[in-house]
Amino acid sequence: QVQLVESGGGLVQAGGSLSLSCVVSGGIFSDYDMGWFQQTPGKGRELVSGISSSQATTFTRPSKKGRFTISRDNAKNTVSLNMNSLKPEDTGVYYCAANTDGLKMNERSYKYWGQGTQVTVSS
Repeated sequence: QVQLVESGGGLVQAGGSLSLSCVVSGGIFSDYDMGWFQQTPGKGRELVSGISSSQATTFTRPSKKGRFTISRDNAKNTVSLNMNSLKPEDTGVYYCAANTDGLKMNERSYKYWGQGTQVTVSS
């Protein structure tokens, strides 16, 4: 059974930084395309950043570009999201997700999900 466990969320002031991590177990991590999604109240999950299984392709939503960086360590079965210059609009629950069908934008394309970690940015 594939499990994803996120960590690293918290409360931070605007302009601060947080680093999220997601550890994947129960599957072959190097086969998975990985994504970080943000969910805010009343909205569905939106892809913030993603990285392909080969690490050849990455995506970062334009509103996060220059501030968020995704990376993965296949030896440690871990995908990370470094978030700098945080803004109040970055507040939400952040989910890690895994997909074996390419780097996709749509949350429905992702088969495995973590439980989410809360990120709150105060102004």
